Amino acid sequence: MSSQTNSVQLSYYFSSLAFETEQRPGAFSADGQCACLNHLTAISLISRTGAKLNNKCSVDNRVTRVAWLNRSSILYAGNDKWCLDPRVVLLANTKTQYSILIQDVDVYDEGPYTCSVQTDNHPKTSRVHLIVQVSPKITEISSDISINEGGNVSLTCIATGRPDPTITWRHISPKAVGFISEDEYLEITGITREQSGEYECSASNDVSAPVVQRVKVTVNYPPYISDAKSTGVPVGQKGILLCEASAVPSAEFQWYKDDKRLAEGQKGLKVENKAFFSRLTFFNVSEQDYGNYTCVASNQLGNTNASMILYEETTTALTPWKGPGAVHDGNNGAWRRSGCAWLLLLPLAHLARQF
Repeated sequence: MSSQTNSVQLSYYFSSLAFETEQRPGAFSADGQCACLNHLTAISLISRTGAKLNNKCSVDNRVTRVAWLNRSSILYAGNDKWCLDPRVVLLANTKTQYSILIQDVDVYDEGPYTCSVQTDNHPKTSRVHLIVQVSPKITEISSDISINEGGNVSLTCIATGRPDPTITWRHISPKAVGFISEDEYLEITGITREQSGEYECSASNDVSAPVVQRVKVTVNYPPYISDAKSTGVPVGQKGILLCEASAVPSAEFQWYKDDKRLAEGQKGLKVENKAFFSRLTFFNVSEQDYGNYTCVASNQLGNTNASMILYEETTTALTPWKGPGAVHDGNNGAWRRSGCAWLLLLPLAHLARQF
């Protein structure tokens, strides 16, 4: 019988064929049901918890007494119920069939079941051994964890079921491939920030669909500034300096010009802090705004900083040539004028050589 069905039947045929001495002990009919009782026979049956078990004896008119037993306890004898379990009921007691039903099968129902009949003063019995399968269930799993980068992590996932479930761990990440553990325990030594995220425990035993639960692992690390670029802005225009940083917990940002900290709400400025970046906005850039600015990102694990320059950018069509090593500073207007005068001398020198 298949364990995939919700109702399982056991049929024992007590026909005249069953008592012929030439019947081979232990033989089964074409439909897989026992067709002989001249010797004690035993088969195994697999059922799920919560299913219905229909124990059925097929008898003939030579049978005078019938009974169903579980281990050594009588469940039913004829029409009389001997057990107190309300899940066990008599389905049929006729000249051709004697059957009982066990509802909501449980693991405690596992064991031998015997159909006993009396014919012509010759008792006959046949036995089936019930194996109860149980869907997997995760009974214990680690809680979400927060740990500093470089630490060691130990995750646990305990599950029950019959047969014993197989337990696997995998990292829920686009870069993760396959299972990282096929055990109840997952050990990670020297964890890195790339290993943060959710870890999924799966328990399966083919009785039903696998059950899964997840544990979130947060890896803390100090700030790292990934982007901080200098910006050129003409006088009177809007300028923005951007500082991007990754950190767990999220970084707190501060801005400095030279050694002076810039406060939120300062005239003409706006500081906008988000989880992974800070934006310093100049609404109307003046000559006094040009210079060196420092972005400081910090959390409880450390801090880091990066410097950038807000410099003047010309809007004229003529742009000075910058050779290797040229420095763009706040005096580029004077540099541009001297450069233009030098360029005007070139055609004069060329004419002098001709004459």
